[in-house]
Amino acid sequence: MAKSWEEINARIASGEAVVFTAEEFATLAADEGVKAAARRVDVVTTGTFGPMCSTGVILNFGHSDPPIRMAEIWLNDVAAYGGLAAVDTYLGVTQPSSTRGIEYGGAHVIEDLLRGKAVRLRATSPGTDCYPRTEIDTWVTLDDLNQAYFFNPRNAYQNYAVAVNTTDSVLHTYLGTLLPRLGNATYCSAGVLSPLLNDPTYRTIGVGSRIFVAGAPGYVAWQGTQHNPHTDRDSHGVPVRPAGTLAVIADLKAASPEFYSAATFTGYGVSSFVGIGVPVPVLDEDIAATLALTDADLTATIYDYGVAGRSRPSLGTVTYAELRSGSIEVEGKKVPTGPISSLPRARRIATELKRWITEERFAIAEPVELLPQPGSQAQKPLEITTREAI
Repeated sequence: MAKSWEEINARIASGEAVVFTAEEFATLAADEGVKAAARRVDVVTTGTFGPMCSTGVILNFGHSDPPIRMAEIWLNDVAAYGGLAAVDTYLGVTQPSSTRGIEYGGAHVIEDLLRGKAVRLRATSPGTDCYPRTEIDTWVTLDDLNQAYFFNPRNAYQNYAVAVNTTDSVLHTYLGTLLPRLGNATYCSAGVLSPLLNDPTYRTIGVGSRIFVAGAPGYVAWQGTQHNPHTDRDSHGVPVRPAGTLAVIADLKAASPEFYSAATFTGYGVSSFVGIGVPVPVLDEDIAATLALTDADLTATIYDYGVAGRSRPSLGTVTYAELRSGSIEVEGKKVPTGPISSLPRARRIATELKRWITEERFAIAEPVELLPQPGSQAQKPLEITTREAI
């Protein structure tokens, strides 16, 4: 029953492709069986919309007259990176404002640009013979920029942690506010819709994959930072703790604020919510069997964020169905749960990507290089050493 990429793309081009979201496919497989579902469906779409701190944009401002080699750069008082060419910069979402702190940061600048707002650009330079200007203070919009594109080093984390707090103090984390003495549990995954949970061993997702990034057509550019395929997996081959990640690229000018949002996490810092959607071709029954998994089949690990160390203790595992029920049991205590990612927005992304494929003939792309596979590499820690030790 195996299908090829070429066959599926031919069906997309002719308007004959059958495309389901991951939730729809899981329901179909439960009703008709994996084998029948695999024969019927060509592509399954996924989606996630959660905080993704390793996100940013590359911008080119064009040259002023006289020109300047920008060495120190601020956009709405948020520092951008000045170590590129004369008028190129990289702006990361977590950079806070020099005047407003974490209330406003790089993520907010990007959202302002997406919403058509003018952003104040200030830069200084030591001045050179070919770039004599030493400072500039002006305003720019997204339309004014030559190039503006996302280059996100780490998005779409595969099966992130469930966070709890066993201490007597409130903790402010990148997974939200954690109440003392197991007062709540937070998690960040679209579960059944999550892209890398639907292709857990990276058979179809790799360098060159065409994807959805914040409402724009984009690509997987490389393995994401902290990509760690060498981790514990269940009987389906699905990781039970954080594993794979994607580095992605897409045109900021084609993106939409509907699928990108700046955020400030109380007591922690700035981040951004980024919509990522990945199409998974139903090449064979093995892929279909994974696509058929539901929230009741997918398991995440609970970690105690009250331990301020690199290796937080595990307090057990839980299914996404249990997490979505509103409460879980941790160490004999009933703990209320809450997501910090948006399931409704993930559904919207998967549905929009489905529309791209069925109505706009959005072709899928076979990876030119696969992501590092399970067992191929382990995540290295940073050890504190002296030069003599090295």
